[in-house]
Amino acid sequence: MEREDIRNVAIIAHVDHGKTTLVDGLLRSSGVFRDNQEVKDRVMDSDAIERERGITILSKNTAVRYNGVKINIIDTPGHADFGGEVERVLKMTSGVVLVVDAFEGPMPQTKFVLRKAFELDLPVVVCINKIDRPNARVDDVTEEILELFIQLGAPEEYLDSPFIYASAKEGYATKDPNCPKKDMRDLLDTIIEDIPMEKGDPDQPFKLLISTIDYNDYVGRIGIGKVEQGTVSLHDKAVIVNYNDPDKHKNIEITNIYEFEGLSRVEVKESKVGSIVAVTGVEGIEIGDTLCTEEDPEALEFVKISEPTLAMNFSVNDSPFAGQEGDYVTSRQIHSRLKKELETDVSLRVEETDSTETFRVSGRGELHLSVLIENMRREGYEFQVSKPEVLYKEIDGKLWEPMERVFIDVDEEFTGTIIEKLGQRKGELVTINPVSGGLTRMIFHIPARGLIGYRQQFLTDTKGSGVLNTEFLEYAPYKGEIPKRQMGSIISFETGEASVYGLYQAQERGLLFVEPGDHVYEGEVVGQNAKGLDIEVNICRKKKQTNIRSQAADDALRLSPAKLMSLEEMMEFVEGDELIEITPQHLRIRKKVLDTTKRYKSHKND
Repeated sequence: MEREDIRNVAIIAHVDHGKTTLVDGLLRSSGVFRDNQEVKDRVMDSDAIERERGITILSKNTAVRYNGVKINIIDTPGHADFGGEVERVLKMTSGVVLVVDAFEGPMPQTKFVLRKAFELDLPVVVCINKIDRPNARVDDVTEEILELFIQLGAPEEYLDSPFIYASAKEGYATKDPNCPKKDMRDLLDTIIEDIPMEKGDPDQPFKLLISTIDYNDYVGRIGIGKVEQGTVSLHDKAVIVNYNDPDKHKNIEITNIYEFEGLSRVEVKESKVGSIVAVTGVEGIEIGDTLCTEEDPEALEFVKISEPTLAMNFSVNDSPFAGQEGDYVTSRQIHSRLKKELETDVSLRVEETDSTETFRVSGRGELHLSVLIENMRREGYEFQVSKPEVLYKEIDGKLWEPMERVFIDVDEEFTGTIIEKLGQRKGELVTINPVSGGLTRMIFHIPARGLIGYRQQFLTDTKGSGVLNTEFLEYAPYKGEIPKRQMGSIISFETGEASVYGLYQAQERGLLFVEPGDHVYEGEVVGQNAKGLDIEVNICRKKKQTNIRSQAADDALRLSPAKLMSLEEMMEFVEGDELIEITPQHLRIRKKVLDTTKRYKSHKND
């Protein structure tokens, strides 16, 4: 049976190409909001970090009704680190809307998500967004997308995919870029015409594949997925089975069923084949589970999620300032929180180590791990993390490492510097071509470890004007040693309060991270030294008072502004013998061995 009244579609794109803003426009054009209703921009980005950073981290569901058809829309992340989110939600859809920036054109994540759509034989509606940009190159980008289809080996019918031209910010989409419209009806019409109707047998025993997990303190875990066959009803007796875990078999009862309407979840008594639903009251439900009847307990196949490439150690904070700010500080609380994250994040791995106070956490990249850390500190957790490490593999007795494909757009004057810096990090230049707007696009293949610590350097080298994007390439033989960072650490010699006089005396040694009045402890890293050596300074010392006064001595001491680093910058700066202390109010870098004498002896033994 085909359901003419429903379409399931995912919005996919590279980061910052306008997916979430496009969803805003679709919600407005379909009449979800009242004419006089005040609606914030990027309404689907509900998480605080998503709104601050302007990126989508978690895939989210919404639904609009248009011309008698219910369109379930899934807004997906665009950053490569959250590719696991995209891979699994595509199983809920029958087609995708591919959003591409009218200036940047297809980017790394565009290729990644498009490849996944091809693997699942999902039809594609191409939406070229931001056509109102002054430097938009609509015709060129259209050609680049068709070339990408050919490059990815798409079947011929994909070359006839419909193209829509939009400005999500201005709220319009049109089939003709020279004839702007007032709304997004052209895109909604195209979705109904070109995205296939949901198909399935309503008379078969029901099967529901869980693709996303949400959590609510009142009802517990919420499983979100598509009814693949049959009809699921309230109080149905069912079993949970899993394609990748043949031993899983658990009897449950479905206590609540919700469907999506606009930005809300509406409770329903039953849901038919093709509907995207949320179910509650199902204990022990996990991503990839199939809910089905006892008479047909066969699990549906679930997509394989990309493996992690980066790992960090999370451990209990043991600094002198431990326990002063956090509500959750014990190893049991930290471990419990990490286990909870595993319930909704399939790309994450958490392993126990030899120490009961340390846990090894693996993720898809620096951003993936930093968002987890930031969420935990905002929730009141206090802990410390180690330097990010690349995950190696041993194949046929040889060491293999993850490689990244790096796409860089910069002004031509910076190309020499970029090639030199990435060359030092074992990067190989693959192609270099001019693109419109006076920019040069370079593609490198580089070990993933070579990118740790580079992004901040890249912004400095390009004076903030460069754009850098990456995608996972493959595992390849180990490329050899990469020179360590050139900067050394300036380390506090004692515990106390940083004074203006102490900082003034120390600032000639390098760039400082702390300001007057900040509390520091022995072994804390308070600055960076350009000479590449670790040095101890006393930034807490006060100026000795005397009865003698002179104009020169009484002049105000002038301090250079302190460098206040973000979490990502700290993850790039920190070395193997250092840790990052994470508390709800502070981020600090510290040495693993705090005592100056013990640290000196340990280095001597090394």
